[in-house]
Amino acid sequence: MWVWIIFIACVVVFLALDLGVFHKEDHVIKAKEAGIWTSIWVTVALSFSGVVYWLFSSGLTENPTGLTPNDAVLKYITGYLIELSLSIDNVFVIAVIFTSFKIPAIYQHRVLFWGILGAIVFRALMILFGVALITKFDWIIYVFGVFLLFTAFKMLKSDDDAFNPKESFVFKQLKKIYPITTQIQGHDFFITKMGVKAATPLFVALVVIELTDILFALDSIPAILAITADPFIVFSSNILAILGLRSMYFLISRMLAKFRYINYSLVVILAFVGVKMLLAHHVKFPEWVSLSVISVSLLAGVLASLFIKETDE
Repeated sequence: MWVWIIFIACVVVFLALDLGVFHKEDHVIKAKEAGIWTSIWVTVALSFSGVVYWLFSSGLTENPTGLTPNDAVLKYITGYLIELSLSIDNVFVIAVIFTSFKIPAIYQHRVLFWGILGAIVFRALMILFGVALITKFDWIIYVFGVFLLFTAFKMLKSDDDAFNPKESFVFKQLKKIYPITTQIQGHDFFITKMGVKAATPLFVALVVIELTDILFALDSIPAILAITADPFIVFSSNILAILGLRSMYFLISRMLAKFRYINYSLVVILAFVGVKMLLAHHVKFPEWVSLSVISVSLLAGVLASLFIKETDE
């Protein structure tokens, strides 16, 4: 239990330093700053694989699935890459939400900070629930596998331009239960206007981002559970990937148009993980196979986006 407490305490410290020290003053995040922070978060996440090896080799953490230290590290890195790659789609949706609600760039980091803080809590609950299901009911892995294959098919057929946050069910219901103003007053989520307390577009964007992240977690958490059912590895790889999502958003949100084939990479990753889940009780894939499929899929999507010229419709 102390391993979990120390890990969560470190995450809280990281978040406190982020908002309370490094981003205390609202400012526009430039590409250079975003690149530096993305590098820092990726370095922290990959360095944590050494901690995972130490914990499993010294027996300082529970090991319900009987992993060797090397397997634990491979599963952690694979889970981290899966969450990081699936976050690319989340970045696109966040960009659409900010544009739709006309959120100034200077306040976007603050909205993402609170959004990711909430995402950590929700994902922790979903991970514990998912691990409990897989541990108690072996057959649930087939349900997750079919769900991921369906998600991959839906992603292949989807039209990103069809998403409009202002037409979403969440936004319409929020308008019914709480006053909403179009006025933005600093980085406040609520303001008092003519004696009435109303939610600003920053709060509305936060709620939509929060609920959108939960929907994305329905894809990513089963995908990581296909790699391992060890709760600490699933939780740590997922949370460390989320922590880097803010800086990644500012780094690649303006580059998404260039990576127009990256969605096909995500389709391949989800389809592979779905098949792996369906065959879990019959075929054991070596860890390097999963890691290779994810890495090659992402690299192929990036290279295809860079070298295949876009034709005019």
